[in-house]
Amino acid sequence: MAKSQIWCAIGTLALLLASAVADDVVVLSEENFEKEVGQDRGALVEFYAPWCGHCKKLAPEYEKLGMSFKKAKSVLIGKVDCDEHKSLCSKYGVSGYPTIQWFPKGSLEPKKYEGPRTAESLTEFVNNEGGTNVKIAVAPSHVVVLTADNFDEVVLDETKDVLVEFYAPWCGHCKALAPTYEKVATAFKLEEEVVIANLDADKYKDLAEKYGVSSYPTLKFFPKGNKAGEEYEGERDLDNFVNFINEKCGTNRDAKGHYTSKAGLVKSLDTLVKEFVSASAEEKKSIFIKIEEEVEKLTGPNARYGKIYLKSAKSCLEKGSGYAQKEIDRIHRLLEKSISPAKADEFTLKKNILSSFA
Repeated sequence: MAKSQIWCAIGTLALLLASAVADDVVVLSEENFEKEVGQDRGALVEFYAPWCGHCKKLAPEYEKLGMSFKKAKSVLIGKVDCDEHKSLCSKYGVSGYPTIQWFPKGSLEPKKYEGPRTAESLTEFVNNEGGTNVKIAVAPSHVVVLTADNFDEVVLDETKDVLVEFYAPWCGHCKALAPTYEKVATAFKLEEEVVIANLDADKYKDLAEKYGVSSYPTLKFFPKGNKAGEEYEGERDLDNFVNFINEKCGTNRDAKGHYTSKAGLVKSLDTLVKEFVSASAEEKKSIFIKIEEEVEKLTGPNARYGKIYLKSAKSCLEKGSGYAQKEIDRIHRLLEKSISPAKADEFTLKKNILSSFA
């Protein structure tokens, strides 16, 4: 395996591990249950089934709980998919969903939670059982709230691609969708031309009727070139939403909001880079001029990416063929550190483009 491929594999693994660690609610299975639960911290565990309506209703409250206790080292908030791990759920006497149990520190003998299924009540219970004093965290929302006053300004903006959820506050399916929809908004929060929004269709009935909304939630996509709107008919899970937006908007984000390995790549420039990499030192100079000319033609986001291509080509000319791989290695080390999302985007774009030169 080539060195660049090895680093690519390592980078992918690092991102997967980072994603697992970043989750506020720990996903438990037969393999890791006794490594996480019954150890040196108390654990609240939700045993659920993906198809269960009560579980879906609980999901946003439970995620809020997980976020609140994320920094509490003495408490773990976890969940088990009982469809996938039937024997584990059977072991702990789970016969209905959701079942919530508290496992004291150092014990695998659970105490069943019988209280209200709200973040407030669950927080009070965990604080009492775990000896903590955690307050409920309020996460900033990246979903744009639409009203009659701002709907046209936001949705009909020809420079934006806009996904709109028409919902009703009393709708159970809307409540179940809420945490997923928030994750979609978070994944695309750095994309200036993508807007994830919602409208209380119960409050603004006229707007809902105008766009043919008769059931909740209804999701409509308003791309730059079609402000009449088109119905979103895909599955309502995070991956499908992300794939839809990437396809429609030309973005390259994963479910965690990270740039994918395709982000920043420009086909016309990649063709020239292939010539550049295999050319002699003298030929590289003339191909560099072609790259320069091609970059001048680019518009929109590609113009920004083109500048990175040009800078990379210039550095390869000045520092030799080994520059690209050395720089990729350095960027991998930087991405493993705690950096801002904007800085991670910057480094990932450069890494992706440098991979064409390596």
